[in-house]
Amino acid sequence: ESRGLKVTLIKLDPYINVDPGTMSPFQHGEVFVTDDGAETDLDLGHYERFITTRMKKANNFTTGQIYKTVLEKERRGDYLGKTVQVIPHITNEIQEYIKRGAEGVDVAIVEIGGTVGDIECLPF
Repeated sequence: ESRGLKVTLIKLDPYINVDPGTMSPFQHGEVFVTDDGAETDLDLGHYERFITTRMKKANNFTTGQIYKTVLEKERRGDYLGKTVQVIPHITNEIQEYIKRGAEGVDVAIVEIGGTVGDIECLPF
């Protein structure tokens, strides 16, 4: 930002929950609510302290959201009867979510949550 670039941060959470809104704050931490009303990972609140960009729903997504979107597309027939698989369907959807979160900026820093070695992180 100090060089005139528009910056955003995106947090990818590998858990299967659709969002952290119903997760125990003792297990996951508090929820950060964005200006557009999304219940997101607390890290987005920390991000806002370091950059001028306001976080929004597109700055945080979970494996659960990705799978939900892919399954909705499959039910609508978007895949034209093809077998839905992690590669390419889930990985393509992850890329689409990242692109949406990075729209209109010069730099997008992407954090993948979880722990090294977690099987849930593999598609990311």
